[in-house]
Amino acid sequence: MVGYQEFVSLSQSPDSEERGSAAHLSALAYLNHVGPADEQAALYAALIGFLDDPSVKVRAALAYGLLHSSEAPRPIMLALLHDSAVIARAVMQYSPVLIDADLMGLIKTLDLSMLVAVVQRARLSPRLAKAIVARGHDPVTLRMLRRHEVALGDVLLAELAVSLGGNAEMRGALLARPDLPAAARLLLVQKATEALRGARIVKGAVEEDRLGRILRDCGDTALSAIGEREAVRTGTGAYVAELIVSDRVNTRVLLHAVVTGHVMFFAECLAELAQAPRAKVFSLLENGSRPALNALLVRCGLGEGVRNLLARLVLHARASDLADDAAARHYVVTVLTEELIAEHGGVIPEELEEAFAYLSEQNILLARKAARGVMTAFAGEAAGAMALPVGEERLALPAA
Repeated sequence: MVGYQEFVSLSQSPDSEERGSAAHLSALAYLNHVGPADEQAALYAALIGFLDDPSVKVRAALAYGLLHSSEAPRPIMLALLHDSAVIARAVMQYSPVLIDADLMGLIKTLDLSMLVAVVQRARLSPRLAKAIVARGHDPVTLRMLRRHEVALGDVLLAELAVSLGGNAEMRGALLARPDLPAAARLLLVQKATEALRGARIVKGAVEEDRLGRILRDCGDTALSAIGEREAVRTGTGAYVAELIVSDRVNTRVLLHAVVTGHVMFFAECLAELAQAPRAKVFSLLENGSRPALNALLVRCGLGEGVRNLLARLVLHARASDLADDAAARHYVVTVLTEELIAEHGGVIPEELEEAFAYLSEQNILLARKAARGVMTAFAGEAAGAMALPVGEERLALPAA
């Protein structure tokens, strides 16, 4: 407790440190006051008086006392918002009293440090976030993108993916956002693919044709993985519909979706192509007979050879865990490849050339993955079986 005379002495002291102490005490007393209204009014008047103090230390002490309180007087906080830069930044960043209407008019003229202060506020509305991004300062936009709890909206995120997707740091921040629209995510994956293709260290380490195959496979995986996520998250089919309109869904993509275990995306593609209810398509893929599957694929507008191949793939996939088991994927792809060769006597029809080329590529990739898994498991078992008892003499190998 501070006596009134002592407070008056502090507030009228020629020393700015002592006046700052009085200002801070006044702020705390106002926020914690319980008593008559005239006392509250007197404290409020004291706060107003400190706003006119010539020392920035005194006004800063006043701001510090009121900074984090939602009960701070709005007129005083607004006055401090237009005070010296050090005080204004603190008020801008921390004061819960300020609302969007207080800040929107300032956003267009704030300097970089003040914009950063706004971005660091505990709560930001989508409207305020959009205004901040509209300033076009990349460091500020990057900070904004990294605040995943602040909703930016599909339209703004899609625009940023187009305009900033060429910047690796921005691209990473956008891809890290869980609310990024599927189409924008796919666009950024494509930009990342092109960046990898053009990187000297990548081009120097991987032969051009092989690099093209790797990147194409990764692109197909990304496309179907994004579709799988959207099918589970929204179930609207908007992503698939956009892919079909842009002619991005082909035989290779359909095969890859099943081979990689992205069956929800595969089902969404068939439902959109056949214009059939999604629940019915899911049921057919899970339990439908071969003729029923063929009828569905006819409605999708697929050729006879592709229909037969996809129907076989679905039947094999029912008995295998293609999402996580590389060996199961390799087995299914191998069986399909051998069936195609046997059925057509080694002369693959033109209609199936793309599908056969895809299966051949996957056979090599999956064989390597399956082999690595088998060798890792074998090494673990062998190490346990061949371990020597503690203390047993080990054999010394001759020097090379």
